[in-house]
Amino acid sequence: MTSEVETLVTADMQEKRGVWENERVSPPVSESDIRKWGIASYWPEKPPRLFWDTDYANGTRWKGIIAPHDFNPFAWPIERPAGREASGPRTAAGSRGMNGGQVETFGVAMHPGDVITSRTRLKDWNERTTRLGLTLFTETEMEWRNQRGELVKTRISTGIRY
Repeated sequence: MTSEVETLVTADMQEKRGVWENERVSPPVSESDIRKWGIASYWPEKPPRLFWDTDYANGTRWKGIIAPHDFNPFAWPIERPAGREASGPRTAAGSRGMNGGQVETFGVAMHPGDVITSRTRLKDWNERTTRLGLTLFTETEMEWRNQRGELVKTRISTGIRY
């Protein structure tokens, strides 16, 4: 017996649309963390001097060492945020999913001493019938700002459920 699903959009989704939540605050960004991240990102090549050479970096438009765009000040938490527990095989409509990709946009650079605040929201969704059946495309927006309120990065992630 097959039941027809009218929508994959839940009441919870409608309630949370556009609402910022999950705020996290990073520890201060350290010069040592930036240097190690640069070394790991460019290994086995030498990373750009902007990520480790103070004298060089002071002479650039950034007036000091900055972090690579992909630097994550939340990468080394003392305590891990509560995660989703595995719930076994999923068979309900809309419970199968995949990553639809992401787009990152960068603002100001992160410097040693910066404290980054992250928050997320369900930005929007689009529901339509595809060859997989009723399919829901959701956009989740993540935003990072520094202690001066300047935008450091945004990420729009697309999730696909069917």
